Amino acid sequence: MGAMRVGFIGTGKKPEKPGPLGYGMAHQHAAAYKSLGGQVEIVAVADISRENAEAFCGMFGVDPAKVYTDYPKMLKNEKLDLVSICTWPRLHAPMAIACAKAGVKGVYCEKPMADDFGSARKMHETCARLGTRLGFNHQRRYGRPFRQARKLIDEGAIGKLQQVQFTCGDIYDYGTHSIDLSNYLAGEQRAKWVLAQIDYTQAKVIFGMHCENQAVVIWEYENGVMGFGATGPGRPLVNAHNRAVGSEGIVEVGPFEQGEHPTQLRIRRFGQGGWEYLDCGGEHCHGPGYIERAIGDFVACLRDGRPCELESGAAMRATEIIFGAYESSRRRARIELPPKLTDNPLVAMVEAGDLKPAGWTPAPKPKAAKKQARAAKKAKKPAKKKPAKQKAAKKKAGRRK
Repeated sequence: MGAMRVGFIGTGKKPEKPGPLGYGMAHQHAAAYKSLGGQVEIVAVADISRENAEAFCGMFGVDPAKVYTDYPKMLKNEKLDLVSICTWPRLHAPMAIACAKAGVKGVYCEKPMADDFGSARKMHETCARLGTRLGFNHQRRYGRPFRQARKLIDEGAIGKLQQVQFTCGDIYDYGTHSIDLSNYLAGEQRAKWVLAQIDYTQAKVIFGMHCENQAVVIWEYENGVMGFGATGPGRPLVNAHNRAVGSEGIVEVGPFEQGEHPTQLRIRRFGQGGWEYLDCGGEHCHGPGYIERAIGDFVACLRDGRPCELESGAAMRATEIIFGAYESSRRRARIELPPKLTDNPLVAMVEAGDLKPAGWTPAPKPKAAKKQARAAKKAKKPAKKKPAKQKAAKKKAGRRK
């Protein structure tokens, strides 16, 4: 088998300062593909900005003649083996489904999965039905701190696993990593139910998506292990990026209080003194090299026909907890998983006016928008002057009354 033909949907512009409007993920994906040498070849790119796409081609040695501003045309013309999708969440599902319908063998998509639960489920099911391998960039699983933590748990270093915990800024954007890692540490179990409450008083929009300011989330896995998450101001409740609690000890990845120990992994065995800090070779919660490992593994699995831990089945397990948590807040109830919903409960609560975050101006509803447009058009249109004869006849008729 020759080099896999790789295409990109969404190159974006490499940001000077990465942030909530863009991290330049396409550039990181491309660097990872380049690190694989002759296994893959980036042959075409699609972006709504031709300028951005051409700049991307210049950076990664792609023929500028293979730039498209219409991704369906690229899928039709290029006979791609693998496509990286690096766009905002609301576009993920239609783009992944289009790739599957075009016969693309593998899709490597940025996270979170989609803007609502129905779209996430549809892209997962459609790709599975059409035989397209759909993966998501939950690359932190490949980091040494997380790999070693999982190994310690599997070896029984902390006894029987009882809880997994996480903390981060929010459960949707950053939390998709944190919950995925919780699932990973729990042995890829599926959650049975979730119970949560959120606060959303200040607008926080990341990649076009509302994200809560604070949340408390509890769930239970099928094997009885419990999960707990705290976001925003509640982060000190966990005080580490991820934690696993067992009957005989605790493992923490990314502890907030490290003292003189800069390592990202520590274990405390009950009855055996304090924390033991473990060497992770300079790796931390975010890298380096995690995207290269993740994409390298996805490509190898695609080539060899074996399962990959980044595929959409794993991503769905995290996504069920995310949208289930928002649904729990909306319904004020425990939600059995998978949740029976298609929308995004947080967005729905904002649009319904149940949540009114400061700094957010809601878009006018369709009928109101049409009414406003008519009023604006009427205000701009000059009033018609009545002809002189019509005015005189009306005046004369008035005298007759």
